[in-house]
Amino acid sequence: MQFESFATFNIAIVVLAIGRWLNRKVAFLRDFNIPEPVTSGLLVCLLLALIHAINGTEIGFNLQTRDFLLLYFFAAIGLNADIKTLLSGGWPLLILVGTTVGYMLLQNLTGIGMAALLGLNPLVGLLGGSVSLLGGHGTAIAWAPRFAESHGISNALEIGIACATFGLVLASLMGGPIARILIRRHRLKTPQASAAASASSAVEGATPDGALEPVTYFTLLGTLFWLNVSLGLGEVLHELLKAAGSNLPLFVCCLFAAIFLTNTVPRLLPIRCLAAPRSLAIVSDIALGIFLTMSLMSLQLWTIASLAGPILAILAAQFVVSFLFALFVVFKVMGRDYEAAVICAGFGGISLGATPTAMANMSAVAQTYGPAHRAFIIVPLVSGFFVDISNAVVIQRFLNWFG
Repeated sequence: MQFESFATFNIAIVVLAIGRWLNRKVAFLRDFNIPEPVTSGLLVCLLLALIHAINGTEIGFNLQTRDFLLLYFFAAIGLNADIKTLLSGGWPLLILVGTTVGYMLLQNLTGIGMAALLGLNPLVGLLGGSVSLLGGHGTAIAWAPRFAESHGISNALEIGIACATFGLVLASLMGGPIARILIRRHRLKTPQASAAASASSAVEGATPDGALEPVTYFTLLGTLFWLNVSLGLGEVLHELLKAAGSNLPLFVCCLFAAIFLTNTVPRLLPIRCLAAPRSLAIVSDIALGIFLTMSLMSLQLWTIASLAGPILAILAAQFVVSFLFALFVVFKVMGRDYEAAVICAGFGGISLGATPTAMANMSAVAQTYGPAHRAFIIVPLVSGFFVDISNAVVIQRFLNWFG
């Protein structure tokens, strides 16, 4: 049974609303900043797995709209990023890149070590390392044929997808608790969560003088227009880079395109800003919420049931290592302040999941404690750009060592 794109979008709206209701009713979900899409998205995928176990029915969703919303979300971040903000975050960006590369090595060594303890091929542990966790589904799918054809792991694709899927769930549950522990343990000074911060964490909703501008049909239309221009320019950049041999993800190209537009057009034309901040915040929240809801509710857990034992053992170790690394390494090197705590929540997302998961983790924290401007700029740049480049080099090196 397959739901088409239009039906999938509307089902996701209902599921997201259920998640919001549950988070309001259940204190545990609020206290640990579990993102609303995660709350209800996981319930739906568990329900679908139960239906499949009872009568064998497979229920799937067309995710074309989901992928488009991801582009909207990152374009919205780019339109909100002026060059001064980017330059001010330059040194922390380099620090987080170096820290993440160091963690790649640790993650792969953890996976390989667990595989050895379980009597498995070390390369199975590599599949349960940065190939599928920091790399995500796309990297796992891209590298699986190499593991199968050159190294004899015939089920490399299934292992990679299984690790990436379970990792996505663990990453979604990790970010909020990490930030809560750090904020309380170190008594960090947090911004007041204003109405604008509640509306969106990735994109601010206030005008430069601090007042909230009204949301009208025209401010929303203007916001959508510049988002669409960013997507179009990002598509052009993506094709040019592809022709040059680069495989930079499309959402990163859209992010760069939006940053370019918001830092050039207002200086060339009599336009104060390309998108009304509050309207941009609303569109950003919609895009991220529906994207993550669709991603989680569409997980087909029954496809990885036979691999659950060794995968869960490897991922349990990876979860502990990632959690401790964020608490004791990332927080320290990123400055030991509130921004560092939010970055740790995002790191929990990218270390086991994907960039949207990291953004959702940080959004859930920022909705409770207040905005974190630097975190929402450097985390997507690290996870969407530097991780993909560095990971390819690291994976190849480990294949040379253990293959």
